[in-house]
Amino acid sequence: MNLSNLIKRIVQRGSVLLVVLSITAVAFAGRSQQKSEPAHKSEPAHKSAPSKPASHPAPAHNSAPSRAASRPAPVHKSAPSKAASHPAPEYKSAPSRSSHSAPAEHPGRHAEPSERKAAGEHTTTTAHSPVGEHTAAPEHSLGGEHTATTGHATEGTREVSLKSGGTASIRSNGQIRSVDRDGIHIDHGLNGGRTVVSEHNGVRVVNTGRGGGYVQRAYVSRGGHSYYSRTYYYHGSYHSAVYRAYYWHGHAYYGFHTGFWFHPGFYAWGYHPWGAPLYWGVGAWGWGGAPWWGFYGGWFTPYPYYAAPAYWLTDYVIAAELQSAYEARRDANVDAAVAAASYEGETAPSTAASTVTLSPEVKEAIADEVKAELAEQQAEAGQNGGSAAQATPTPANAPVDAPANSKDEVPPALDPARRTFVVDSDLTVTANGQECGLTGGDVLTRLTDTPDADNMVNASVSASKKSDCAAGLTVSVKVDDLQEMQNHFDEQLDNGMKEMAKKQGTDGMPKAPDTGIVESDISAPKPDTTAEKTLQDQQQAADQTETQVKQEAAAPAPAPAAPPDSQQ
Repeated sequence: MNLSNLIKRIVQRGSVLLVVLSITAVAFAGRSQQKSEPAHKSEPAHKSAPSKPASHPAPAHNSAPSRAASRPAPVHKSAPSKAASHPAPEYKSAPSRSSHSAPAEHPGRHAEPSERKAAGEHTTTTAHSPVGEHTAAPEHSLGGEHTATTGHATEGTREVSLKSGGTASIRSNGQIRSVDRDGIHIDHGLNGGRTVVSEHNGVRVVNTGRGGGYVQRAYVSRGGHSYYSRTYYYHGSYHSAVYRAYYWHGHAYYGFHTGFWFHPGFYAWGYHPWGAPLYWGVGAWGWGGAPWWGFYGGWFTPYPYYAAPAYWLTDYVIAAELQSAYEARRDANVDAAVAAASYEGETAPSTAASTVTLSPEVKEAIADEVKAELAEQQAEAGQNGGSAAQATPTPANAPVDAPANSKDEVPPALDPARRTFVVDSDLTVTANGQECGLTGGDVLTRLTDTPDADNMVNASVSASKKSDCAAGLTVSVKVDDLQEMQNHFDEQLDNGMKEMAKKQGTDGMPKAPDTGIVESDISAPKPDTTAEKTLQDQQQAADQTETQVKQEAAAPAPAPAAPPDSQQ
Protein backbone atom coordinates (compact mmCIF):
# COMPACT_ATOMS: atom_id res chain seq x y z
CA MET A 1 0.00 0.00 0.00
CA ASN A 2 1.46 3.18 -1.12
CA LEU A 3 1.22 6.45 0.75
CA SER A 4 -1.66 7.90 -1.29
CA ASN A 5 -3.89 4.90 -0.68
CA LEU A 6 -3.17 5.13 3.06
CA ILE A 7 -4.24 8.75 3.15
CA LYS A 8 -7.48 7.94 1.33
CA ARG A 9 -8.40 5.26 3.87
CA ILE A 10 -7.67 7.56 6.82
CA VAL A 11 -9.88 10.30 5.35
CA GLN A 12 -12.78 7.90 4.72
CA ARG A 13 -12.66 6.45 8.23
CA GLY A 14 -12.35 9.97 9.74
CA SER A 15 -15.47 11.07 7.88
CA VAL A 16 -17.45 8.14 9.21
CA LEU A 17 -16.24 8.86 12.74
CA LEU A 18 -17.22 12.51 12.38
CA VAL A 19 -20.73 11.57 11.26
CA VAL A 20 -21.16 9.19 14.19
CA LEU A 21 -19.99 11.81 16.65
CA SER A 22 -22.38 14.41 15.18
CA ILE A 23 -25.37 12.05 15.44
CA THR A 24 -24.46 11.22 19.04
CA ALA A 25 -24.17 14.90 19.95
CA VAL A 26 -27.58 15.70 18.46
CA ALA A 27 -29.26 12.82 20.31
CA PHE A 28 -27.71 13.84 23.60
CA ALA A 29 -28.79 17.46 23.16
CA GLY A 30 -32.41 16.44 22.48
CA ARG A 31 -32.53 14.26 25.57
CA SER A 32 -31.20 17.14 27.74
CA GLN A 33 -33.85 19.52 26.43
CA GLN A 34 -36.64 17.08 27.29
CA LYS A 35 -35.38 16.85 30.86
CA SER A 36 -35.23 20.60 31.33
CA GLU A 37 -38.71 21.36 29.92
CA PRO A 38 -40.73 20.65 33.12
CA ALA A 39 -38.91 23.42 34.92
CA HIS A 40 -40.11 25.90 32.32
CA LYS A 41 -43.63 24.54 32.10
CA SER A 42 -44.32 25.70 35.68
CA GLU A 43 -44.01 29.33 34.62
CA PRO A 44 -47.53 29.73 33.17
CA ALA A 45 -48.93 29.33 36.69
CA HIS A 46 -47.43 32.73 37.45
CA LYS A 47 -48.72 34.39 34.34
CA SER A 48 -52.30 35.01 35.39
CA ALA A 49 -52.48 37.12 38.47
CA PRO A 50 -55.98 37.76 37.02
CA SER A 51 -56.87 34.22 37.98
CA LYS A 52 -57.52 35.45 41.55
CA PRO A 53 -60.79 37.21 40.74
CA ALA A 54 -62.11 33.91 39.47
CA SER A 55 -61.65 32.27 42.85
CA HIS A 56 -61.92 35.33 45.15
CA PRO A 57 -64.49 37.96 44.12
CA ALA A 58 -63.28 41.52 44.42
CA PRO A 59 -64.93 43.63 47.13
CA ALA A 60 -68.19 45.01 45.79
CA HIS A 61 -67.97 48.76 46.29
CA ASN A 62 -70.32 49.63 43.44
CA SER A 63 -70.69 53.24 44.58
CA ALA A 64 -71.87 51.98 47.96
CA PRO A 65 -75.37 50.82 47.17
CA SER A 66 -75.08 48.01 49.73
CA ARG A 67 -77.74 49.39 52.06
CA ALA A 68 -80.14 50.38 49.36
CA ALA A 69 -79.97 46.86 47.98
CA SER A 70 -80.73 45.25 51.32
CA ARG A 71 -83.74 47.37 52.22
CA PRO A 72 -86.02 49.92 50.60
CA ALA A 73 -85.00 53.54 50.61
CA PRO A 74 -86.31 55.34 53.71
CA VAL A 75 -89.42 57.42 53.26
CA HIS A 76 -87.87 60.29 55.21
CA LYS A 77 -84.87 60.48 52.88
CA SER A 78 -83.16 62.34 55.71
CA ALA A 79 -83.48 65.88 54.39
CA PRO A 80 -80.49 65.29 52.14
CA SER A 81 -77.45 67.47 52.25
CA LYS A 82 -78.08 68.85 48.81
CA ALA A 83 -81.79 68.85 49.01
CA ALA A 84 -82.34 70.07 45.49
CA SER A 85 -81.14 66.72 44.16
CA HIS A 86 -83.57 64.60 46.13
CA PRO A 87 -87.35 64.37 46.20
CA ALA A 88 -89.19 65.65 49.23
CA PRO A 89 -90.02 63.19 52.03
CA GLU A 90 -93.33 61.40 51.55
CA TYR A 91 -95.45 61.63 54.67
CA LYS A 92 -98.69 61.62 52.72
CA SER A 93 -101.42 61.49 55.38
CA ALA A 94 -98.99 62.23 58.20
CA PRO A 95 -99.71 59.26 60.47
CA SER A 96 -98.73 59.51 64.09
CA ARG A 97 -95.09 58.81 64.94
CA SER A 98 -96.04 55.75 66.91
CA SER A 99 -97.36 54.18 63.71
CA HIS A 100 -94.12 54.58 61.73
CA SER A 101 -92.29 51.42 60.87
CA ALA A 102 -88.70 52.32 61.68
CA PRO A 103 -86.95 49.56 59.77
CA ALA A 104 -88.93 50.24 56.60
CA GLU A 105 -89.27 54.00 56.62
CA HIS A 106 -86.17 55.26 58.37
CA PRO A 107 -82.51 54.35 58.35
CA GLY A 108 -82.59 53.83 62.09
CA ARG A 109 -81.88 50.13 61.99
CA HIS A 110 -79.71 47.87 59.87
CA ALA A 111 -80.88 44.82 57.99
CA GLU A 112 -80.75 41.53 59.83
CA PRO A 113 -77.52 39.52 59.47
CA SER A 114 -79.10 37.39 56.75
CA GLU A 115 -79.71 40.52 54.69
CA ARG A 116 -76.22 41.88 54.99
CA LYS A 117 -73.47 41.39 52.45
CA ALA A 118 -71.68 38.13 52.05
CA ALA A 119 -68.36 37.67 53.80
CA GLY A 120 -65.50 39.28 52.00
CA GLU A 121 -67.41 42.35 50.80
CA HIS A 122 -66.80 45.83 52.13
CA THR A 123 -69.42 47.99 53.78
CA THR A 124 -68.36 51.38 52.54
CA THR A 125 -68.51 54.08 55.19
CA THR A 126 -67.91 57.23 53.25
CA ALA A 127 -70.63 57.78 50.70
CA HIS A 128 -74.01 56.34 49.85
CA SER A 129 -75.74 55.82 46.58
CA PRO A 130 -77.53 58.86 45.20
CA VAL A 131 -81.00 57.65 46.08
CA GLY A 132 -81.48 59.78 49.15
CA GLU A 133 -79.36 57.97 51.71
CA HIS A 134 -77.13 59.75 54.16
CA THR A 135 -73.56 60.78 53.69
CA ALA A 136 -70.99 59.21 55.97
CA ALA A 137 -72.50 55.94 57.08
CA PRO A 138 -71.70 55.02 60.67
CA GLU A 139 -70.49 51.64 61.83
CA HIS A 140 -72.78 48.84 63.01
CA SER A 141 -73.44 48.47 66.70
CA LEU A 142 -74.06 45.10 68.30
CA GLY A 143 -77.75 45.82 68.66
CA GLY A 144 -78.19 46.51 64.97
CA GLU A 145 -78.64 50.28 65.37
CA HIS A 146 -76.34 53.06 64.22
CA THR A 147 -73.80 54.40 66.67
CA ALA A 148 -72.02 57.73 66.33
CA THR A 149 -68.53 57.24 64.97
CA THR A 150 -67.26 60.62 63.81
CA GLY A 151 -65.32 61.35 67.00
CA HIS A 152 -65.52 64.38 69.25
CA ALA A 153 -61.93 65.23 70.10
CA THR A 154 -60.93 68.47 68.43
CA GLU A 155 -57.53 69.25 67.02
CA GLY A 156 -55.62 72.14 68.54
CA THR A 157 -57.24 71.97 71.97
CA ARG A 158 -55.44 71.09 75.17
CA GLU A 159 -56.76 69.68 78.40
CA VAL A 160 -55.84 71.37 81.68
CA SER A 161 -56.17 69.66 85.06
CA LEU A 162 -57.18 72.33 87.54
CA LYS A 163 -55.33 72.58 90.85
CA SER A 164 -58.55 72.81 92.82
CA GLY A 165 -60.07 69.87 90.96
CA GLY A 166 -61.84 69.51 87.66
CA THR A 167 -60.69 69.93 84.08
CA ALA A 168 -60.79 72.54 81.33
CA SER A 169 -60.41 72.40 77.57
CA ILE A 170 -58.59 75.33 75.95
CA ARG A 171 -58.69 76.13 72.23
CA SER A 172 -55.52 76.90 70.31
CA ASN A 173 -56.32 80.64 70.37
CA GLY A 174 -56.44 80.60 74.18
CA GLN A 175 -60.25 80.67 74.39
CA ILE A 176 -61.90 78.44 76.96
CA ARG A 177 -63.84 75.70 75.22
CA SER A 178 -65.32 73.94 78.25
CA VAL A 179 -64.91 73.60 82.00
CA ASP A 180 -66.08 70.88 84.41
CA ARG A 181 -65.64 71.70 88.06
CA ASP A 182 -67.62 71.42 91.31
CA GLY A 183 -70.76 70.21 89.53
CA ILE A 184 -70.73 73.07 87.00
CA HIS A 185 -70.30 72.52 83.28
CA ILE A 186 -69.43 75.53 81.10
CA ASP A 187 -69.47 75.56 77.30
CA HIS A 188 -68.21 78.36 75.06
CA GLY A 189 -69.43 78.29 71.48
CA LEU A 190 -67.46 79.41 68.46
CA ASN A 191 -69.90 82.28 67.99
CA GLY A 192 -69.28 83.73 71.44
CA GLY A 193 -72.19 82.31 73.44
CA ARG A 194 -71.77 80.66 76.82
CA THR A 195 -73.95 77.95 78.39
CA VAL A 196 -73.64 77.03 82.05
CA VAL A 197 -75.32 73.91 83.50
CA SER A 198 -75.40 72.75 87.09
CA GLU A 199 -77.49 70.31 89.13
CA HIS A 200 -77.74 70.38 92.91
CA ASN A 201 -80.34 68.96 95.31
CA GLY A 202 -82.68 68.05 92.48
CA VAL A 203 -82.55 71.50 90.88
CA ARG A 204 -81.20 71.90 87.37
CA VAL A 205 -80.04 75.42 86.44
CA VAL A 206 -79.18 76.33 82.85
CA ASN A 207 -77.81 79.73 81.83
CA THR A 208 -78.00 80.47 78.12
CA GLY A 209 -76.53 83.96 78.38
CA ARG A 210 -76.59 86.95 80.65
CA GLY A 211 -80.11 87.67 79.45
CA GLY A 212 -81.62 84.53 80.92
CA GLY A 213 -81.98 80.79 81.22
CA TYR A 214 -84.16 78.42 83.19
CA VAL A 215 -84.49 76.67 86.54
CA GLN A 216 -85.96 73.16 86.55
CA ARG A 217 -87.45 71.40 89.58
CA ALA A 218 -89.25 68.12 90.20
CA TYR A 219 -92.99 68.69 89.90
CA VAL A 220 -95.42 65.72 89.83
CA SER A 221 -95.62 62.02 89.04
CA ARG A 222 -98.39 60.50 86.97
CA GLY A 223 -98.80 57.12 85.31
CA GLY A 224 -95.30 56.04 86.32
CA HIS A 225 -93.72 59.12 84.73
CA SER A 226 -91.97 62.06 86.35
CA TYR A 227 -92.75 65.62 85.29
CA TYR A 228 -90.61 68.67 85.93
CA SER A 229 -91.45 72.35 85.95
CA ARG A 230 -89.24 74.89 84.25
CA THR A 231 -89.25 78.59 84.91
CA TYR A 232 -87.71 80.53 82.06
CA TYR A 233 -86.35 83.99 82.76
CA TYR A 234 -85.41 86.33 79.96
CA HIS A 235 -84.62 90.04 80.38
CA GLY A 236 -87.07 90.58 83.19
CA SER A 237 -89.92 88.34 82.02
CA TYR A 238 -90.93 84.87 83.24
CA HIS A 239 -92.84 81.96 81.83
CA SER A 240 -93.19 78.36 82.98
CA ALA A 241 -93.63 75.02 81.23
CA VAL A 242 -93.82 71.32 82.08
CA TYR A 243 -91.35 68.68 80.87
CA ARG A 244 -91.68 64.93 81.03
CA ALA A 245 -88.64 62.84 81.97
CA TYR A 246 -87.42 60.00 79.76
CA TYR A 247 -84.86 57.57 81.15
CA TRP A 248 -82.72 55.98 78.45
CA HIS A 249 -79.55 53.94 78.96
CA GLY A 250 -78.69 55.62 82.24
CA HIS A 251 -79.35 59.18 81.10
CA ALA A 252 -82.33 61.45 81.80
CA TYR A 253 -83.87 63.54 79.01
CA TYR A 254 -86.67 66.06 79.30
CA GLY A 255 -89.34 66.43 76.65
CA PHE A 256 -91.80 69.32 76.35
CA HIS A 257 -95.28 68.47 77.64
CA THR A 258 -98.10 70.50 76.13
CA GLY A 259 -100.36 72.27 78.60
CA PHE A 260 -103.50 71.92 76.47
CA TRP A 261 -105.10 70.06 73.62
CA PHE A 262 -107.42 71.27 70.92
CA HIS A 263 -110.36 69.09 70.08
CA PRO A 264 -109.29 66.34 67.62
CA GLY A 265 -111.12 67.95 64.70
CA PHE A 266 -108.84 70.99 64.76
CA TYR A 267 -105.72 68.84 64.40
CA ALA A 268 -107.29 66.99 61.46
CA TRP A 269 -108.06 70.36 59.85
CA GLY A 270 -104.44 71.32 60.48
CA TYR A 271 -102.86 68.74 58.19
CA HIS A 272 -105.53 68.27 55.51
CA PRO A 273 -105.39 70.52 52.41
CA TRP A 274 -107.53 73.60 52.15
CA GLY A 275 -110.01 73.80 49.30
CA ALA A 276 -108.25 76.84 47.81
CA PRO A 277 -104.71 78.20 48.37
CA LEU A 278 -104.23 80.94 50.94
CA TYR A 279 -102.08 83.91 49.92
CA TRP A 280 -100.45 85.36 53.03
CA GLY A 281 -97.49 87.63 52.38
CA VAL A 282 -94.87 89.18 54.63
CA GLY A 283 -97.25 92.08 55.28
CA ALA A 284 -99.92 89.75 56.63
CA TRP A 285 -97.32 88.14 58.85
CA GLY A 286 -96.18 91.54 60.12
CA TRP A 287 -92.48 90.84 59.63
CA GLY A 288 -91.64 93.71 57.32
CA GLY A 289 -89.89 96.11 59.72
CA ALA A 290 -88.59 93.53 62.21
CA PRO A 291 -84.78 93.52 62.72
CA TRP A 292 -84.64 89.71 62.56
CA TRP A 293 -86.34 89.77 59.15
CA GLY A 294 -83.77 92.22 57.84
CA PHE A 295 -81.03 89.92 59.03
CA TYR A 296 -82.46 86.56 57.91
CA GLY A 297 -84.68 87.65 55.03
CA GLY A 298 -82.26 86.37 52.41
CA TRP A 299 -82.04 82.97 54.08
CA PHE A 300 -85.72 82.33 54.74
CA THR A 301 -88.42 82.84 52.12
CA PRO A 302 -92.05 82.15 53.11
CA TYR A 303 -94.20 80.01 50.86
CA PRO A 304 -95.83 82.05 48.07
CA TYR A 305 -99.15 80.56 49.18
CA TYR A 306 -100.41 77.92 51.61
CA ALA A 307 -102.19 74.84 50.34
CA ALA A 308 -102.83 73.53 53.85
CA PRO A 309 -102.57 74.74 57.47
CA ALA A 310 -99.45 72.64 58.05
CA TYR A 311 -97.49 74.84 55.63
CA TRP A 312 -98.68 78.02 57.33
CA LEU A 313 -97.52 76.50 60.63
CA THR A 314 -94.18 75.55 59.07
CA ASP A 315 -93.44 79.18 58.21
CA TYR A 316 -94.65 80.26 61.64
CA VAL A 317 -92.26 77.85 63.40
CA ILE A 318 -89.26 78.72 61.20
CA ALA A 319 -89.86 82.45 61.72
CA ALA A 320 -90.18 81.94 65.48
CA GLU A 321 -86.89 80.01 65.55
CA LEU A 322 -85.14 82.79 63.63
CA GLN A 323 -86.51 85.47 65.94
CA SER A 324 -85.19 83.54 68.95
CA ALA A 325 -81.87 83.00 67.20
CA TYR A 326 -81.56 86.72 66.47
CA GLU A 327 -82.06 87.59 70.13
CA ALA A 328 -79.66 84.85 71.24
CA ARG A 329 -76.96 86.11 68.88
CA ARG A 330 -77.41 89.61 70.18
CA ASP A 331 -76.98 88.36 73.75
CA ALA A 332 -73.91 86.36 72.70
CA ASN A 333 -72.39 89.52 71.27
CA VAL A 334 -73.01 91.31 74.54
CA ASP A 335 -71.37 88.44 76.39
CA ALA A 336 -68.40 88.80 74.06
CA ALA A 337 -68.24 92.56 74.78
CA VAL A 338 -69.45 93.50 71.32
CA ALA A 339 -71.69 96.55 71.13
CA ALA A 340 -75.30 95.52 70.54
CA ALA A 341 -75.92 98.60 68.42
CA SER A 342 -73.62 97.36 65.69
CA TYR A 343 -75.56 94.11 65.50
CA GLU A 344 -78.96 95.82 65.43
CA GLY A 345 -78.04 97.66 62.28
CA GLU A 346 -77.23 94.58 60.25
CA THR A 347 -79.39 93.89 57.24
CA ALA A 348 -79.23 91.37 54.44
CA PRO A 349 -77.07 90.49 52.67
CA SER A 350 -75.22 89.29 55.74
CA THR A 351 -73.54 86.26 57.22
CA ALA A 352 -77.00 84.81 57.57
CA ALA A 353 -77.83 84.70 53.90
CA SER A 354 -75.95 86.08 50.89
CA THR A 355 -75.39 83.04 48.65
CA VAL A 356 -77.50 80.41 50.44
CA THR A 357 -81.19 79.97 51.20
CA LEU A 358 -83.36 77.48 53.01
CA SER A 359 -84.37 75.24 50.11
CA PRO A 360 -87.96 74.17 49.40
CA GLU A 361 -86.96 70.53 49.85
CA VAL A 362 -85.64 71.10 53.36
CA LYS A 363 -88.72 73.17 54.20
CA GLU A 364 -90.82 70.24 53.03
CA ALA A 365 -88.99 67.98 55.49
CA ILE A 366 -89.83 70.47 58.28
CA ALA A 367 -93.46 70.56 57.09
CA ASP A 368 -93.56 66.77 57.35
CA GLU A 369 -92.44 67.04 60.97
CA VAL A 370 -95.27 69.51 61.57
CA LYS A 371 -97.80 67.12 60.04
CA ALA A 372 -96.54 64.20 62.11
CA GLU A 373 -96.67 66.30 65.28
CA LEU A 374 -100.24 67.36 64.53
CA ALA A 375 -101.23 63.72 64.01
CA GLU A 376 -99.58 62.74 67.28
CA GLN A 377 -101.26 65.53 69.20
CA GLN A 378 -104.59 64.57 67.67
CA ALA A 379 -104.16 61.04 69.03
CA GLU A 380 -103.16 62.41 72.44
CA ALA A 381 -106.13 64.75 72.44
CA GLY A 382 -108.45 61.80 71.86
CA GLN A 383 -106.88 59.91 74.76
CA ASN A 384 -106.41 62.75 77.24
CA GLY A 385 -109.00 65.32 76.25
CA GLY A 386 -111.47 64.35 78.94
CA SER A 387 -108.99 63.06 81.47
CA ALA A 388 -108.60 64.76 84.81
CA ALA A 389 -106.66 62.12 86.70
CA GLN A 390 -105.05 63.21 89.93
CA ALA A 391 -101.35 63.95 89.64
CA THR A 392 -99.16 62.99 92.57
CA PRO A 393 -96.77 65.70 93.80
CA THR A 394 -93.11 64.78 93.71
CA PRO A 395 -90.85 65.80 96.61
CA ALA A 396 -88.97 68.99 95.87
CA ASN A 397 -85.63 67.28 96.51
CA ALA A 398 -86.29 64.34 94.17
CA PRO A 399 -83.08 63.57 92.25
CA VAL A 400 -83.12 64.90 88.72
CA ASP A 401 -81.31 61.88 87.29
CA ALA A 402 -83.80 59.31 88.63
CA PRO A 403 -87.25 59.83 87.11
CA ALA A 404 -90.17 57.75 88.30
CA ASN A 405 -90.14 55.56 85.20
CA SER A 406 -87.04 53.44 85.75
CA LYS A 407 -87.73 51.42 82.59
CA ASP A 408 -85.86 52.60 79.51
CA GLU A 409 -87.98 54.72 77.20
CA VAL A 410 -86.73 56.30 73.99
CA PRO A 411 -86.85 60.12 74.22
CA PRO A 412 -88.32 62.13 71.32
CA ALA A 413 -84.83 63.17 70.20
CA LEU A 414 -83.98 59.50 69.48
CA ASP A 415 -87.36 58.43 68.11
CA PRO A 416 -86.61 56.55 64.84
CA ALA A 417 -89.59 58.40 63.28
CA ARG A 418 -88.00 61.77 64.06
CA ARG A 419 -85.13 62.79 61.85
CA THR A 420 -85.36 66.51 61.09
CA PHE A 421 -84.31 69.06 63.72
CA VAL A 422 -84.31 72.85 63.45
CA VAL A 423 -81.42 74.40 65.38
CA ASP A 424 -82.86 76.76 67.99
CA SER A 425 -79.75 78.63 69.13
CA ASP A 426 -76.01 78.90 68.47
CA LEU A 427 -74.40 75.49 68.70
CA THR A 428 -70.84 74.23 68.28
CA VAL A 429 -70.37 70.71 66.89
CA THR A 430 -67.41 68.62 65.76
CA ALA A 431 -66.63 66.92 62.48
CA ASN A 432 -63.44 64.98 61.77
CA GLY A 433 -61.61 66.62 64.65
CA GLN A 434 -62.63 70.16 63.70
CA GLU A 435 -65.19 72.43 65.33
CA CYS A 436 -67.78 74.34 63.37
CA GLY A 437 -70.76 76.43 64.37
CA LEU A 438 -74.48 76.23 63.70
CA THR A 439 -76.99 79.00 64.27
CA GLY A 440 -80.73 79.16 64.77
CA GLY A 441 -82.70 78.11 61.72
CA ASP A 442 -80.05 75.68 60.42
CA VAL A 443 -81.40 72.17 59.91
CA LEU A 444 -79.95 68.82 61.00
CA THR A 445 -80.93 65.30 60.02
CA ARG A 446 -80.11 62.73 62.67
CA LEU A 447 -78.29 59.73 61.17
CA THR A 448 -77.70 57.48 64.19
CA ASP A 449 -80.12 56.26 66.84
CA THR A 450 -77.81 54.96 69.57
CA PRO A 451 -75.73 57.48 71.57
CA ASP A 452 -72.09 56.70 72.10
CA ALA A 453 -70.23 56.79 75.40
CA ASP A 454 -70.25 60.62 75.29
CA ASN A 455 -74.02 60.69 74.76
CA MET A 456 -73.60 61.89 71.18
CA VAL A 457 -75.03 60.83 67.83
CA ASN A 458 -74.20 61.60 64.21
CA ALA A 459 -76.22 64.09 62.20
CA SER A 460 -76.00 65.51 58.70
CA VAL A 461 -76.19 69.26 58.15
CA SER A 462 -79.18 69.49 55.80
CA ALA A 463 -79.20 73.29 55.55
CA SER A 464 -76.87 75.95 56.91
CA LYS A 465 -76.05 79.60 56.42
CA LYS A 466 -73.01 81.08 54.75
CA SER A 467 -70.59 81.04 57.69
CA ASP A 468 -71.92 77.93 59.46
CA CYS A 469 -71.00 74.25 59.12
CA ALA A 470 -71.16 73.26 55.47
CA ALA A 471 -74.32 71.59 54.24
CA GLY A 472 -73.78 67.85 53.80
CA LEU A 473 -71.20 67.62 56.59
CA THR A 474 -71.61 64.80 59.11
CA VAL A 475 -71.21 66.11 62.65
CA SER A 476 -71.35 64.79 66.20
CA VAL A 477 -74.07 66.40 68.29
CA LYS A 478 -75.24 65.85 71.87
CA VAL A 479 -78.58 64.13 72.26
CA ASP A 480 -79.47 66.73 74.90
CA ASP A 481 -79.02 69.47 72.29
CA LEU A 482 -81.28 67.64 69.83
CA GLN A 483 -83.88 67.22 72.57
CA GLU A 484 -83.84 70.93 73.34
CA MET A 485 -84.27 71.66 69.61
CA GLN A 486 -87.31 69.38 69.58
CA ASN A 487 -88.67 70.95 72.76
CA HIS A 488 -88.44 74.43 71.27
CA PHE A 489 -89.99 73.23 68.03
CA ASP A 490 -92.94 71.65 69.87
CA GLU A 491 -93.49 74.74 72.00
CA GLN A 492 -93.41 77.03 68.97
CA LEU A 493 -95.85 74.73 67.18
CA ASP A 494 -98.24 75.03 70.13
CA ASN A 495 -97.99 78.80 69.89
CA GLY A 496 -98.59 78.61 66.16
CA MET A 497 -101.71 76.51 66.66
CA LYS A 498 -103.07 79.11 69.07
CA GLU A 499 -102.29 81.90 66.60
CA MET A 500 -103.91 80.03 63.72
CA ALA A 501 -107.00 79.39 65.86
CA LYS A 502 -107.30 83.14 66.38
CA LYS A 503 -106.85 83.97 62.70
CA GLN A 504 -109.00 81.21 61.17
CA GLY A 505 -111.95 82.67 59.28
CA THR A 506 -110.19 86.03 58.74
CA ASP A 507 -108.02 87.56 55.98
CA GLY A 508 -108.94 84.77 53.58
CA MET A 509 -107.98 81.90 55.93
CA PRO A 510 -110.69 79.21 55.86
CA LYS A 511 -112.74 78.73 58.98
CA ALA A 512 -111.75 75.83 61.24
CA PRO A 513 -114.39 73.31 62.30
CA ASP A 514 -113.53 73.34 66.00
CA THR A 515 -111.09 75.43 68.04
CA GLY A 516 -112.13 74.31 71.51
CA ILE A 517 -109.36 73.64 74.03
CA VAL A 518 -109.07 71.12 76.84
CA GLU A 519 -106.48 71.94 79.49
CA SER A 520 -103.98 69.24 80.40
CA ASP A 521 -104.39 67.66 83.83
CA ILE A 522 -100.70 68.51 84.34
CA SER A 523 -100.72 72.22 83.77
CA ALA A 524 -97.71 74.45 84.28
CA PRO A 525 -97.33 75.97 87.75
CA LYS A 526 -96.82 79.66 88.35
CA PRO A 527 -93.30 80.83 87.48
CA ASP A 528 -90.67 80.63 90.20
CA THR A 529 -89.78 84.27 90.81
CA THR A 530 -86.52 83.26 92.50
CA ALA A 531 -85.20 82.05 89.15
CA GLU A 532 -83.53 85.38 88.36
CA LYS A 533 -81.49 85.29 91.56
CA THR A 534 -80.59 81.62 91.03
CA LEU A 535 -79.35 82.35 87.51
CA GLN A 536 -77.36 85.37 88.67
CA ASP A 537 -75.65 83.33 91.38
CA GLN A 538 -74.74 80.67 88.84
CA GLN A 539 -73.33 83.31 86.48
CA GLN A 540 -71.11 84.70 89.22
CA ALA A 541 -69.85 81.23 90.14
CA ALA A 542 -69.09 80.54 86.46
CA ASP A 543 -67.25 83.88 86.12
CA GLN A 544 -65.07 83.09 89.15
CA THR A 545 -64.33 79.60 87.85
CA GLU A 546 -63.28 80.93 84.46
CA THR A 547 -61.01 83.55 86.02
CA GLN A 548 -59.15 80.79 87.86
CA VAL A 549 -59.04 78.62 84.74
CA LYS A 550 -57.46 81.43 82.71
CA GLN A 551 -54.83 82.00 85.38
CA GLU A 552 -53.92 78.33 85.61
CA ALA A 553 -53.96 77.85 81.85
CA ALA A 554 -51.61 80.83 81.38
CA ALA A 555 -49.17 79.72 84.09
CA PRO A 556 -46.07 77.90 82.79
CA ALA A 557 -45.96 74.21 83.43
CA PRO A 558 -43.66 73.24 86.35
CA ALA A 559 -40.23 72.02 85.32
CA PRO A 560 -39.70 68.27 85.73
CA ALA A 561 -37.74 67.20 88.78
CA ALA A 562 -34.00 66.75 88.19
CA PRO A 563 -32.85 63.11 88.25
CA PRO A 564 -30.78 62.09 91.28
CA ASP A 565 -26.98 62.45 90.91
CA SER A 566 -25.74 59.05 89.85
CA GLN A 567 -22.31 59.66 91.52
CA GLN A 568 -23.70 60.13 95.03
